Amino acid sequence: MLYKDLLQQHEKKEDDYVVLDDTPTHDVPAIPHDVQQQQQQIPHTPVTLRRSKRQIRPPQKFDPSFYSILLTDAGEPECYDEAVQVDTKIQWKSAMKDEMDSLLKNKTWDLCKLPAGKKALQNKWVYRLKEEEGGKKIFKARLVVKGFAQKKGIDFDEIFSPVVKMTSIRTVLSLVATEDLHLEQLDVKTTFLHGDLDEEIYIPQPQGFEVKGKENLVCKLKKSLYCLKQAPRQWYLKFDRFMQEHGYNRCHSNYCVYFKRLDDNSYIILCLYVDDMLVAGSNMDHIKGLKCQLAHAFAMKDLGAAKQILGMKISRDRKNRTLTLSQADYVEKVLQRFSMENAKAVSTPLPGHLKLTKDMCPKTQEEEDKMSKVPYASAVGSLMYAMVCTRPDIAHAVGVVSRYMSNPGIEHWNVVK
Repeated sequence: MLYKDLLQQHEKKEDDYVVLDDTPTHDVPAIPHDVQQQQQQIPHTPVTLRRSKRQIRPPQKFDPSFYSILLTDAGEPECYDEAVQVDTKIQWKSAMKDEMDSLLKNKTWDLCKLPAGKKALQNKWVYRLKEEEGGKKIFKARLVVKGFAQKKGIDFDEIFSPVVKMTSIRTVLSLVATEDLHLEQLDVKTTFLHGDLDEEIYIPQPQGFEVKGKENLVCKLKKSLYCLKQAPRQWYLKFDRFMQEHGYNRCHSNYCVYFKRLDDNSYIILCLYVDDMLVAGSNMDHIKGLKCQLAHAFAMKDLGAAKQILGMKISRDRKNRTLTLSQADYVEKVLQRFSMENAKAVSTPLPGHLKLTKDMCPKTQEEEDKMSKVPYASAVGSLMYAMVCTRPDIAHAVGVVSRYMSNPGIEHWNVVK
């Protein structure tokens, strides 16, 4: 029935409608009298509410046993709440206390009220479990700033900081082997805490170490912290100034290699990679003198004769004047990460007859979706680090597969494997 016919029927039966009030009804249809009577005759049955018998439990994240599941494969907590709940909480608390002692001893900050118009950068605890030679486990905790929230021109300016090149390390090690030099290793404790800040930066007090009665105050940084964008640069500038003040010359081709010739015609070479140092020299007494100078200026850890640097094991045969570098542990971890530990070894990483082209890239949406789940870039990056450090024999193969990082196909991935 058309709407016009319905309207005409309603106009003929005006007496059958009940007027509820004088308010204009606009387009809302009225309720017929007979329908209203039917509604009044329906008996009202009270509805009984049924209570749920389901047992209410708190979210799983509040269960202490949950934190043992969240631990990473290396047994490292992801946050402070996990660190204080796991079985190794005593070790992690001790590591955090050591870090706080270093921060306070270094006078890293002053407590104050947050000035109006200023915003405090958030921070968090980061935990790492390291294994030294001999199987001893070291628990390390670091307080890091969430530097991604920094704004250029306000919280930082310049951030570039050099590190020693791998070619420079290999060159120095070849000199050590050929000239039978002493090779010592040093580690800087709380490296980035030594850099002086030029900007005005505030952070909340570290979780778990708030000063009683002063919880509303924030920390005004006097020195840099980990993950601040300018922290590596500020540390390098301070170390560079120290070395030049003590008569060391900076290498023109690599700003992280320092050289000094002494009165007895001996010399010392120092290579700096952030917080790791290699010291080579012909006179052990002069090396010890440099160690004392460094320990007086910075918190240092003397590791003695160099045995490992940047994940590379150093093996020396001083009698035959040979030195060997190995990344066996690193390669095994990479193989396990990509489930390739049971793969067969080959002598040729890239067969000569195999040609990779752009035609092997995905052509359909289904192929693109499949390849988006493949960790192609991560695998190539892992191979590239081994290539730069100790495996120049795979340089050509890594160079070929790295050309297709933006849109790899299944054939490219097979070659990477």
